[in-house]
Amino acid sequence: MVPEARNAYEMLDVQPEASARYDELYGPDGKPRPHYEALAETLTALKRDEVLGRVRAINTALLQRGVTFTVYADQAGTERVFPFDVVPRILTALEWERVEAGIAQRVRALNAFLYDVYHGERILLEKKVPRDLVYSSKGFNREMIDLDVPRDIYIHISGIDLIREPSGAFLVLEDNCRTPSGISYVLENRDALKRGLPDLFANYAVHPVDDYPSRLLDVLRYTAPRGALQPAVVVLTPGIYNSAYFEHTLLARRMGVELVEARDLIVVDNFVFLKTTSGLERVDVIYRRIDDDYLDPLYFLAESSLGVTGLMNVYRAGNVTLANAIGTGVADDKAIYRFVPEMIRFYLAEEPLLENVPTFDCTDDVQRRHVLDNLDTLVVKNTNASGGYGMLMGPFASAEERESFRALIEANPRDFIAQPVIELSSSPTLIDGELAPRRVDLRPFALYGRTVDVPPAALTRVALREGSLVVNSSQGGGSKDTWVLQGE
Repeated sequence: MVPEARNAYEMLDVQPEASARYDELYGPDGKPRPHYEALAETLTALKRDEVLGRVRAINTALLQRGVTFTVYADQAGTERVFPFDVVPRILTALEWERVEAGIAQRVRALNAFLYDVYHGERILLEKKVPRDLVYSSKGFNREMIDLDVPRDIYIHISGIDLIREPSGAFLVLEDNCRTPSGISYVLENRDALKRGLPDLFANYAVHPVDDYPSRLLDVLRYTAPRGALQPAVVVLTPGIYNSAYFEHTLLARRMGVELVEARDLIVVDNFVFLKTTSGLERVDVIYRRIDDDYLDPLYFLAESSLGVTGLMNVYRAGNVTLANAIGTGVADDKAIYRFVPEMIRFYLAEEPLLENVPTFDCTDDVQRRHVLDNLDTLVVKNTNASGGYGMLMGPFASAEERESFRALIEANPRDFIAQPVIELSSSPTLIDGELAPRRVDLRPFALYGRTVDVPPAALTRVALREGSLVVNSSQGGGSKDTWVLQGE
């Protein structure tokens, strides 16, 4: 975008990141990494005004298509267009191969853990994971004890958050095993970029992402109760006011299945049926985007109007598949996260392919003292919060904020973990018409059916604020199209 540029830095009007963090675009020699060279050349050839005009057109199209998210904590107005950056993040085939293998391994172990804690509890009996951490988890559901789920699959859909440390290796930051969201942005980002800036795809063989809905549908049908020869699948949504409603509608539409709310379903004789103008139609699989507590007012929150009365009875009878299974929240409890490498060793007899971020357990007296003595250098996370909420970024927090967290940790150690600040990798991002480095993470999605499938359709979230390490949309983050290259 700067035609008179004389070198790689000037060409893109953005300097490489300091050596303390990994720069996605530039190598240690200050030149674009080989898989970014063609993109750098294309960006250089484009005129600034032309790019900005296309960006405005893309944003208008996204608004018209309803690609939005909700910020519940903002009283000024909750509905916002999800910010999209037009400079893609590129992963080589070799990088993706490592990510894919590591994610598949992790999901297999987490699924085995869920089966175990609701059945034999071997890992608890052998004290590889503390029993009290599991039983005190808000995601642990006693109704699931000794309940068999179809094909023993609990985590049909997962999103595993990764960050890239300064060495270039990926680390697992967080597991999302309940109702992970974000795949709609992956699909829309690719479509918007191909329409608005097709020039960027020149000289690149990029894996498509638009087959994700069909792969998801295959998994949902595969995990239907035995005897369902042509499984009927529905997507259960809380309704239009949910932050991910756009995603619910998009996935239902692209899978060619019904999008339903609780009022559209009814339980009769331990089966679930969809109410239609021509009568009742049996439902075999429910891809539910509703939390456990709201699924059935008979078993969980009695005041819930989002759930289906009697659904748990159908589930217990084995006559419906819920994706994901009830009780999966214990697997992505932040207090359980640090034990996942041990789960991999315990259930799979393998060494972890992806490492965790080092984590301090605040229920341990020694580790808690370390955390309290170092609040100014650590990231503290509430084990029951998500979306960037309930978190203390120690180096950037005020003394008052740190003291507030100190009191919270001392009062309820189980509710907190702490981690060192890890420098997320940075990627060139269009900010106010100029390219600047911004931190990014990566959320690959895994689908568990016959095997664990990790489609090359990952969400890159970007911290749009200068210096920020928080990529969540609720905290001012956006997203990029993620390219996984084909071939070598």
